[in-house]
Amino acid sequence: MAEAFSFNPLDPDLRRDPYALYARGRRESPVLLHEGLPVRLYSVFLYEDCRAILRDAGSWSSKFRDDDHWDQPQYRDLGPQPPPSMLMTDGDDHARLRGLVNKAFTPRIVQRLEGRLHEIAHELVDAALDAGEVDLVQALTYPLPVTMIAEIIGVPSEEREQFKQWSDQVAGQLGTGLFGGLDVEAVRAQRRLLKTMRDYFVPLAEERRRDPREDLLTGLVQARHEGSRLSEDEMLSMLGLILIAGNETTTNLIGNSVVTLLEHPDQLAKLREKPDLMSSAVEEVLRFSSPVQFDPRQSSRSQSLRDRKIEEGAFVLCWLGSANRDEAVFERSDVFDITRPPLGHLAFGFGVHHCLGANLARLETEVAIGALLERTRHIERVDDEPLPLHPSPVFRGVTKLPLRLTPA
Repeated sequence: MAEAFSFNPLDPDLRRDPYALYARGRRESPVLLHEGLPVRLYSVFLYEDCRAILRDAGSWSSKFRDDDHWDQPQYRDLGPQPPPSMLMTDGDDHARLRGLVNKAFTPRIVQRLEGRLHEIAHELVDAALDAGEVDLVQALTYPLPVTMIAEIIGVPSEEREQFKQWSDQVAGQLGTGLFGGLDVEAVRAQRRLLKTMRDYFVPLAEERRRDPREDLLTGLVQARHEGSRLSEDEMLSMLGLILIAGNETTTNLIGNSVVTLLEHPDQLAKLREKPDLMSSAVEEVLRFSSPVQFDPRQSSRSQSLRDRKIEEGAFVLCWLGSANRDEAVFERSDVFDITRPPLGHLAFGFGVHHCLGANLARLETEVAIGALLERTRHIERVDDEPLPLHPSPVFRGVTKLPLRLTPA
């Protein structure tokens, strides 16, 4: 008798290669209830269902309600919760917050950044080539996006190691609370981090109030003083979100691009021969090795999904990594093909919460991989040791990527 379908998103072996189990989920249990957790939690594996959930913000909320947790005695001394980030708002609140930063990431503005991106990428790749053997995460995949997002915000990019520490601390905990409940010490650590970030941003915001510049920080400060459209707490939350989210996904996308191309040398050779395939290659990496593996929502009412009742307040995980390998949507879905026509992958989400920085992430990755291939004749792994995974189950990515680079 076949073994019953079981799915533990925290299992390191599963996280390293989840795709066979995703396929079983699509076939055998497209809406799976996780047993024995402190919250009611479902995993959703089919493209059609994930897209429908992400599109319907009225039925599936991003503004998570967890009052039952916070009312428990062990959490009461933590004080009031900070305001939610833009990612965890709905309706008018989300539209207001997104509208304040959307203009910084329009396609026209992103294209203006291309020259600067090329400059940064070539500097980083040239330094990596001088070293010969490098950890590409430290050499390229992290410094490029964090330098770019720091310049967009208007904070000193030379402090990027500080920003990386903040990013690691925030992103490393994402998603774990759904499987094990709130960790009091982790929450306290997050509160300390928020204070550190507040202490950093408040003086900079005051400086921009006195001396405006052409940057996003100035725009947010001015919005705060124009009709109270943005509170100080909202401004600080937005700055932290953009600084961290603005590099986390792209760092993983650039790293996944290199890892996937090395695992498929025929596709790497094809891309070297035809650099004009770069855009479609990045889209295929987004589909094939999605940097964000799941996107959570909370049911706003009692409803049904594929004949399974989903209770009001239950959480659902839309497994983007599974949806993007759905055989019903993508022909030869487990084949990595950089010439594949774009068919609407969900790597950047869908609906009103579609990733604000998607255009920037795409361009940064195209520029980074383009610079790497242009400046090198050969790229290879230093060894065959398993690469360390990102600590959060939300993300697919590696935290180290030791490579040997041969100059062109």
